[in-house]
Amino acid sequence: MNSRLNAEPNSGLETATPPNLEDAYTLCRTIAKREAKNFYYAFVALPPARRNAICAIYAFMRKADDLSDDETLPREERREQLQSWLAAWHLARSGVPTGDPVFVAVRDAAARFQIPFSLLDELVAGTTMDLDASTEGMPDTYATFADLYRYCYLVASVVGLVCIRIFGYSDPRAEKLAEETGIAFQLTNILRDVKEDAERNRIYLPLEDLAGHGVTVDQLLHHGAGITASERALLQEIAGRAEAYYHSADQLLPLIHRESRPALRVLVSIYHQLLKRIERADYDVFSKRASVPTLQKLAILSGGMARMGVFRLLKPLSSK
Repeated sequence: MNSRLNAEPNSGLETATPPNLEDAYTLCRTIAKREAKNFYYAFVALPPARRNAICAIYAFMRKADDLSDDETLPREERREQLQSWLAAWHLARSGVPTGDPVFVAVRDAAARFQIPFSLLDELVAGTTMDLDASTEGMPDTYATFADLYRYCYLVASVVGLVCIRIFGYSDPRAEKLAEETGIAFQLTNILRDVKEDAERNRIYLPLEDLAGHGVTVDQLLHHGAGITASERALLQEIAGRAEAYYHSADQLLPLIHRESRPALRVLVSIYHQLLKRIERADYDVFSKRASVPTLQKLAILSGGMARMGVFRLLKPLSSK
């Protein structure tokens, strides 16, 4: 992922005339529309203020990911750029003028929806986990599912905890459910990307699970098309965990603000359909990358927009 979020240099320390808020949000929406793929279908189903905030958070995450994933640079240099960018964000969030439109939008969104800055720091911490030094030539791995859960929490669950603040909720149970929904999404991503991650010398499937099914790291790193019975059993086990966490998404839906439920339903439906397509392919993620067809995504989005329309029609009646 080498695309850049905006024309600002990586440091974000510029003190040019700050962009106005409307322009800042416009840029974030453009980034989300261009890059967000599955997420953007859910963004569209949100009311404008919540949509703007979600797009701002996405643009912030995307920048962190891009800095982390720029494999044209050594890991140490990427880590330094991330830290410089994060320091610039810390200044901007404290009120120091910034020329970075993403910072301007995120600062407003955080204030508007009471998003703790600590959550945004955790988002960046998740991206830096991929930059942690490993033994020379050895792939990036996670020993246990507990280790992988921590990674999934930082890169996905924290996103969920930010999103529910934008969606709106009052029941504290929503926070644990949002965390587990993020785990479901990230496990789905991991299953889909086993082949691509291995090509980048990354194995996100826990080593304890590989050993339990007689699958080796080298086997995944140098994999061709097709899938063995042991690999299928391994991926099926991970998919079973993801399926269990999708139950948390079902419980989360009624706990968030009614006008945000269609958007969350769209997002959950698309990701769950992706997992189901992996299951229907009998877990062969090596021969063909799983994806949800655009027409199916649009059908899911249409259902979400219809629910939003019903809510808007009923809202005036409920307020009388």
